[in-house]
Amino acid sequence: MNTELQLEQTFDEVVDAIAGPGIGIFPGFLEGAQVAALRQDFANLPPWQLTPAGIGREQDHHTNERIRTDKTRWLEGDSPAQRGYLALMAGLQRQMNRQLFMGLKDYECHYARYDEGDFYKKHLDAFRGRGNRRLTTVVYLNEHWQPDDGGELLVYPEKGKEILYRVRPEAGTLVCFLSEQFPHEVLPARRERLSIAGWFRIDDPLAPALQP
Repeated sequence: MNTELQLEQTFDEVVDAIAGPGIGIFPGFLEGAQVAALRQDFANLPPWQLTPAGIGREQDHHTNERIRTDKTRWLEGDSPAQRGYLALMAGLQRQMNRQLFMGLKDYECHYARYDEGDFYKKHLDAFRGRGNRRLTTVVYLNEHWQPDDGGELLVYPEKGKEILYRVRPEAGTLVCFLSEQFPHEVLPARRERLSIAGWFRIDDPLAPALQP
């Protein structure tokens, strides 16, 4: 089990990545037992609670299967596995605010399931006209993921078409990046692909963003 000191060291590594290039990839961020608990929690959800993912926010929110085809369910802390994960992210939030003064106020996240063939086209996580989402996290829950399974996360620079990172969605891996800086996409998977996508938010969308 991760000790408090180990967690602090891991959080420091994430902070350093955000302060530097603005993005970091951290295999083993979640231990095997944590991944297993979240996978089981995900599996226990009634099918009707998983809904087609949308794009846009509030009155602009809508589904578009030409852009994304995954299904999601928000985490609300209604199980021990969810509460444990949310507590972990709260610790990361405190560390970010303590060291980088980012002013992160809250955290929202959802389970995401990509069935075979599902995808999410290239996009930015900061909504049009809204800068509330400042820091993106993605944690993967997939056991024994193979290169032929597809479903990689591709991360691009803010300007340009070259691929900066190609991330295999392996169990326990965390990807964390500045939401307004890195366009990204999810390639079609050849098997079920499970993850938790989340965002640290601020109150003032007009506040200047951290520059990598």
